[in-house]
Formats: sequence, structure tokens, C-alpha cells
Amino acid sequence: MAISKILIANRGEIALRIHRAAHEMGIKTVAVHSTADADAMHVRLADEAVCIGPPPAAESYLNVPNIISAAEISGADAIHPGYGFLSENARFAEIVESHNLIWIGPKPEHIRTMGDKVEAKRTAGALGLPLVPGSPGGVSEFDEARRIAAEIGYPVIVKAASGGGGRGMKVVPSADQLESLMGQARSEAKAAFGDDTVYIEKYLGNPRHIEFQIFGDGKGNAIHLGERDCSLQRRHQKVLEEAPSPVITPAERERMGGIVTKAMADMGYRGAGTIEFLWEAGEFYFIEMNTRLQVEHPVTEAITGLDLVREQIRIADGHPLTLRQQDVQFRGHAIECRINAEDAKTFAPSPGLIKHFHAPGGMHVRVDSGLYSGYRIPPYYDSMIAKLIVWGHSREGALRRLRRALEEFVIEGVKTTIPLHQALLDEPDFQSGDYTIKWLEEWLARDSNP
Repeated sequence: MAISKILIANRGEIALRIHRAAHEMGIKTVAVHSTADADAMHVRLADEAVCIGPPPAAESYLNVPNIISAAEISGADAIHPGYGFLSENARFAEIVESHNLIWIGPKPEHIRTMGDKVEAKRTAGALGLPLVPGSPGGVSEFDEARRIAAEIGYPVIVKAASGGGGRGMKVVPSADQLESLMGQARSEAKAAFGDDTVYIEKYLGNPRHIEFQIFGDGKGNAIHLGERDCSLQRRHQKVLEEAPSPVITPAERERMGGIVTKAMADMGYRGAGTIEFLWEAGEFYFIEMNTRLQVEHPVTEAITGLDLVREQIRIADGHPLTLRQQDVQFRGHAIECRINAEDAKTFAPSPGLIKHFHAPGGMHVRVDSGLYSGYRIPPYYDSMIAKLIVWGHSREGALRRLRRALEEFVIEGVKTTIPLHQALLDEPDFQSGDYTIKWLEEWLARDSNP
């Protein structure tokens, strides 16, 4: 059965992104929204809209019965979860399929496997992906932790098996601090995720964050769409992404691309996924897999010419991959800036009324945003309000275009992180591409303590 109507189980710019891809395919859309999002752009543009609850996400965008009810009353035949919220909830995927709805995402068992970081690491190793040295699974006893840490050498990092965003994660510089910091990590993990399971890995000194975009058809075929460099991070949250990475050679891309593609084909993976690595001194180390669309997917679209959301929908509808690996061509360079409604210095959230909104334009400039003049940003959700994506024939060309686009970008009424991105463009390290996952926080610390 061909998909004819998609319920978009998300909000903001990603809901709008999915709506646009669906409409270009001749597919109708159903927006769901909380009462706080009644005037949101994705609600205004969708063919139908259903209110699914009050502002708190737990009572609306995470309310599975209400979302399923919205799909049934609207006659939707598929659900796209976007990213965040329920996008990596295996139980939700199972519920969707049990109601004879098409789940536009990976198989539930793959979501479950890769959502547990210990199981994901074990699976990745079995599939031939290179791993960071560390414990084979969760570590519960301190004596075991001490033995493993001694074997792999300090510093080590203790991580929560469930969840992410830096919670339940502690760097242990020496043996005498292991017991205390491991206890803190377990307590944080329990509080944040309801699971105090932790594991231990070698702590890499100054790596980059490199991720590969993959697609599988669920029938043993898979391709990769190159890498993205997501090393500019603050508190483990990405701020700016680019593709390709300034440090990855074509030979490295071909080698690692071949490894991840074979792994996904062997797994029988279906749909979009991202395999994330730490990269240091020419070596890749698997850290996790995201079984969904990524916020930064537009930079991959820019250098490949492939619409990733369209491809997700096609695969969910039972079609083969649009491209074979030999058909994938990488062209030019793309950069994405995440624009948040935050103070650029303190990073305090800044919700409120948008008095004036003007998006930059011109050749190879893309803005993904649900903002408009007169829109009120609600205080209940993630602070990202726009993504600015630029493409150039070279990295230098992309940087020049990005500078011009940021100068044109006008968002009045709230504070935004546009000035942060403009300041980054003036930094020689960023201009040369010489940065790691620690660089941004160190730069911010210098900037605040002159």
C-alpha cells in the first residue's frame, strides 16, 4: 500500500521539513501539536492538525495514546517521528506497527539494540566497527571497574548505558578518583534515565566527532553518504556541523564508509541512521548509533543532492534505495549553524515574541525554521529555532557565504546565538578547520575570562 497521509509526530522546524518533503511527493500531512503550538508554522501548513495535549511534552509530544488516536481519527497511514521526542523509542515503533500504521524509521529491534549503549557497543564490535578500548558491558562492581581501568590506562571515562547529553558521564583522571566519580555517574544515570548501569572506556585526549550517514533498505542493502564533522560542541551539544570533515582524507572516507556500509547491510538495517565515531590521529572509534534522522542532515543533502526525508519515506513504503554506492557523488562543502533562542554569552534560554524575522537568501543558502514575525516562541521545548545551511564549491567559499548569510539574518524580539556563530567565523582555528571536541568550550572559557 502506498503511503498517502503521514502523521508527523513532532514539532518545529523538523515537522515543517517532513511536511515539505511529503507534499513534494504528493502525500498529505497531519500535524499534531500541544496547546502551546497552536499557531506554529507546521500546524498552519499541514493538511490537517490535531491537538494532542497541554504544553508539557510528557502530556503531548510524548503522549503515545494521544498520538495514535490522532493518527486513527485523521486516517493517516504512516507516522514519521522526526528526531527527539519518540524517534528512538522502540516501544512506540512497535505500537505504531501494531495499529497497522507504517513506521517511517528503522526496525524496532534495531532501535532497541542501539538505544542501549552497552548493547550497541557489543553489536558494533560484532559487526566489525572499531571500538574504544573499555569494558565489554556494564560494570557494577568497583573491583571490576578498577581492574578494567588499570588495563586500559588512565584517564578513563565512565558513561551511563542509557541516555546521553552528557548526563551520567564522568572523566576519571586517576585511580584514586575512580570510586567517587563512578558513584556520581551511577547516581546521575539513575536520576536521569532510571537505570544506573555504567560502562568504562579509554578517555581520548583530544579527538574529533565524526559521524557517517547511512541508509539501508531492510533487505540487506546499504549505502553511506559520507561523513559530517560535529566537533564544535558545548556540553556535549552540537553547535555547528560541516560536511565533509576538514581532516578526513578520501582514502579514510572510502575505508570507513565501506566498513559502516557492510555493518549495516549485515544487520539488515532499514532507513536512515548515523554511526558516530571519535577520531584521533587517523583512527576511528565507535561511540554510538542514532537510529533516526539527525538535526544536521541538511549538510549531507547539500553535498550529495539526496533528499534524506524523501528517501526515508520511500524506504518505509517498501521501495529500494534510490542510489547504489557507486552512484553517490560528493560535491563541494556545506556548513550548518544551529540558531538557538539563547543569550550568546550566557546561553540562558530566551523565549518570547518574534517582532521581526528575515531569513537570508541567495544562491546555496537554506534556512530550516518555523519562525515568522509575530510568532511567540514557547518556553517548554528545545531552544533551537532555526538552522542556517550554506554550500560552496570549497570550504573557503562556504565560509564566505556563511558570513554573508549571518549578516543578513534578522531575528528581533529574543536573543539568539547568531553573534556566537559570527564570532566563530573570525577565529583562525575555525577558519583553518583545526579544532576538536574540546575547542569550543576552551574558547568560550577564554572569551569569558579575558
